[in-house]
Amino acid sequence: MAVDDLPAPRHPDGAAPRVLVVDDEEVLLDLLRDALRFADYDVATAETGFEALRAAAEHRPDLIILDVNLPDLDGFEVCRRLRSDGDDVPVIFLTARDTADDLRTGFTRGGDDYLTKPFSLDELNMRMQAILRRRLTTSAATAPALRSGDVVMDDVQHRVWADSEELDLSPTEYRLLHYLLTNQGQALSKTQILDHVWHYDFGGDASVVETYISYLRRKLGACGAQIYTIRGVGYTMRSPEAP
Repeated sequence: MAVDDLPAPRHPDGAAPRVLVVDDEEVLLDLLRDALRFADYDVATAETGFEALRAAAEHRPDLIILDVNLPDLDGFEVCRRLRSDGDDVPVIFLTARDTADDLRTGFTRGGDDYLTKPFSLDELNMRMQAILRRRLTTSAATAPALRSGDVVMDDVQHRVWADSEELDLSPTEYRLLHYLLTNQGQALSKTQILDHVWHYDFGGDASVVETYISYLRRKLGACGAQIYTIRGVGYTMRSPEAP
């Protein structure tokens, strides 16, 4: 059986499922990308952990195929960060590790499945289909939206409204607002925001956070939800009626 004998399941609207493939082995990455595109998947790729986090935020994949051994963050840490950001995208780990401890780590960090190298494309595709059939049967209309005051974010459609007016946000503005909404009411330091939105490991210039907070405030205008400055700490988002 070839990969193309099992075409990708589709979204309810007929769109191809979005898959992010992450591996630092160029030959394997190219092979997976080409095979999955041939099977009608919409495929994006990344070669490092930080690239994977950025790609996950920008492309909003329906499934991530994630190598464990990456040159910066390992796949387990990438998955942990996704889960800490409130991203429940299914993850299939690819790895040469096969001990019980490795399996335990993969699943406790939020993985959904685990495939040991070397593996067959057919087996990978069957596992992908089993996960995606469950994932895609949930209608976008029933997916919970993120809300704060009069700000509504539909993370399935990748759209945002403030006072019922749709906002035009850049990818970075969207990621920043998503992080604020996911953690609304919590005090978030500039370092935390850099780490989760820009994925700098404490090496970024904190002034970029102030700049993008300013951009978001202007776009949100006088709607019910506001971004508050916590002096000496960072920022939080909450609606005016929140305690």
